[in-house]
Amino acid sequence: MEVKVYTRQPDEAAYPAGLAYSVHIASRAGEEEFRPWHKNYGILFARAQIRPDDTLDTKAVKHPRIFLMEDGSYGIAAVRVQEDGSEDADGRGKVLLWKTTDFIDFDSLGLVDVSESGWETAGDCVSVEHGVLERAAEYWNPVFHTEIRIPEQVELDSAKDLDRIRAEAVYSDGSCHSKRVVWDKAGIDFVPGGSYEVEGRIVDQRFPFPVAVGYGDPVIFPWEGKWYYISTNDNKNDIGLYVREADSVKGLFREDTAEHLILAEDEKRQLLQTFWAPEFHVIGGELYLLFAVSGQVWGPQCHMMRLRKGRPIIEADSWEDPVRVVRADGSALTGDGITLDMTYLKTDRSSYVIWSYRKHIGTPLDSGSMLYIASIDESKPWKLTSEPVLLTRPLLGWENVAGTINNEGPYAFRKDGMVYLTYSGGAANSYTYVLGLLTAREEDDLLDPASWTKRGAPVLSFYSVEGEYGPGHNSFHMGEEGDLMIAYHAETALDQTIRCDGIRRVHFRKDGRPDFGMSAAEDLDPSLQNVKIRVIMK
Repeated sequence: MEVKVYTRQPDEAAYPAGLAYSVHIASRAGEEEFRPWHKNYGILFARAQIRPDDTLDTKAVKHPRIFLMEDGSYGIAAVRVQEDGSEDADGRGKVLLWKTTDFIDFDSLGLVDVSESGWETAGDCVSVEHGVLERAAEYWNPVFHTEIRIPEQVELDSAKDLDRIRAEAVYSDGSCHSKRVVWDKAGIDFVPGGSYEVEGRIVDQRFPFPVAVGYGDPVIFPWEGKWYYISTNDNKNDIGLYVREADSVKGLFREDTAEHLILAEDEKRQLLQTFWAPEFHVIGGELYLLFAVSGQVWGPQCHMMRLRKGRPIIEADSWEDPVRVVRADGSALTGDGITLDMTYLKTDRSSYVIWSYRKHIGTPLDSGSMLYIASIDESKPWKLTSEPVLLTRPLLGWENVAGTINNEGPYAFRKDGMVYLTYSGGAANSYTYVLGLLTAREEDDLLDPASWTKRGAPVLSFYSVEGEYGPGHNSFHMGEEGDLMIAYHAETALDQTIRCDGIRRVHFRKDGRPDFGMSAAEDLDPSLQNVKIRVIMK
């Protein structure tokens, strides 16, 4: 098999230079055409340089080449350029170099001299062992539903036992997922000793996109037997916090479902604008709402408010007064910027808050939004117990494309000893918005940046699911079928800027990786949704 590296021609309306001038990868077997990986979205991106004034000088690459290195690994080298493709004076006579053995993980060796890199004598493709490329292509390409496994025959004591028989969906990478079946038992007596063929239909957790129009940063939350939905309400000009209540997730998005104003504009309390990114979290056994808000002078800052014990979520007077999140010494999180998008994470080791911080927004000294983490005491979660620690800033081309310089909207979940922290980059209400991913082992010190691994390419983009543009600023919840679900906002067209909300199941691949971009058809092939089983009654 052969692997090829290349860049793409920029299209400012559909694939700008910050994305096009990155390393793309494709592979082929024999004489067939090369097939792009990652749906032809970039895989390796240049890192921006941090200037002395703490602003970012965005970089990109051109003319990538690939070659076999002396140690048996593969090198990918490319000329570093400015984001628009013009010459990078600091990179003159040098190339960016990455090294890989599996084409899944890439070690960045930074800028090296052209004469020492192997770039001058290399080409744009090279032969690689079949198994290596096959595994890599599977890693970078979509996983999809291929078959259903279900017993041909079961022996049961009662008809109720049939409800426990589930279908196993099998996917193209060999991963599996158990799905509930609704069995048609109507007209069957289920007499002891009888034999019956029973038809069933696999439950499809499909939510049409969009489920809500004019909303961003969605959160879906179960509480005391009800479901709740809260978001940034663009339909209200982002003023006030509105919540919906229903008996089911789908019920949250019925046309007749009421929106309840639980925090209104209030000049006395300086709650006046940018009511942004509200999130429900249970902290120390109590329910809090984390959000950002501005006063008379624009500049959102992280706040929290607590639900009074035994009170309903949907009533404004059920909530205590909002308080601003502060440092351990009681001072503000920032005196020279904005703070927003705060989320909560609890592990067996400690409890943390993670948020986005940005200095000098809208000026030549704009730092871009950055993610910070700190520990908290659950009894006073609005007060940090450690110094804020920088986790990530938008250095990669897909994070700061076309001047958007965003790392925002963090949200985490835990699974199998790992912490998965998604965040967003690109433009918050445009097609370039994407999800990035940070991972860490739960047992490690999450206040140490070295404990975290940042994936070099986005895990969800406008290339992931057809018809969804700019997916980002997500949250997670355990759905009604017991599966991890992701809620996010996106747009309905490439040139659209109205934020809309969507929901889908998070799939876990055979290697354990979460897959946030599995479409409804990839999750469950409709042609395989109907099943049959032979039931023998004991």
